[in-house]
Amino acid sequence: MNIVLIGMRGAGKTTVGKMLASHLKKDFIEMDDLVAKKAGMKIAQIVKKHGWEYFRDLETQITQEVSQKDNVIIATGGGVVLRSENVQVLKKHGKLFWLSVGVNSLLKRIGNDANRPSLTGKSPKEDMEETQIQRQKLYEQAADVVIDTEKITAKEVMEEIITNLEDTYVY
Repeated sequence: MNIVLIGMRGAGKTTVGKMLASHLKKDFIEMDDLVAKKAGMKIAQIVKKHGWEYFRDLETQITQEVSQKDNVIIATGGGVVLRSENVQVLKKHGKLFWLSVGVNSLLKRIGNDANRPSLTGKSPKEDMEETQIQRQKLYEQAADVVIDTEKITAKEVMEEIITNLEDTYVY
């Protein structure tokens, strides 16, 4: 069974995923990195050159590939939930943990990172608010477990995931 981390960009998926992988001695997969590698360019460049639909197509291909692995930690891209086929295939071999966090915290965490292109073409705050509203229900529907990361550290998030897995996961 895979441990799959979903949530908005800046929610801590990569940070927590690396910590989990190290702690549990499992391989870590960062899906956005695989998409960028497959395209031969950074995500911002992919979007600028080919658009979001092309990026989502690549993301779906990568999702299909990584979901076939077993016993790994997967940090998804924030928009992986936009396509139901991605969620279905990730759930088939994994448990999905939604790292939930508010917009203000997300903005503090990612700032004006040029590698995180606007999803709406609006200001960072408007972009984040609109995206959060759009994806909220999708994260809720996809998640097996919701972890509010607003007031806890990455280590505490990791510990909460491990505690949740103790009944169902052999590691």
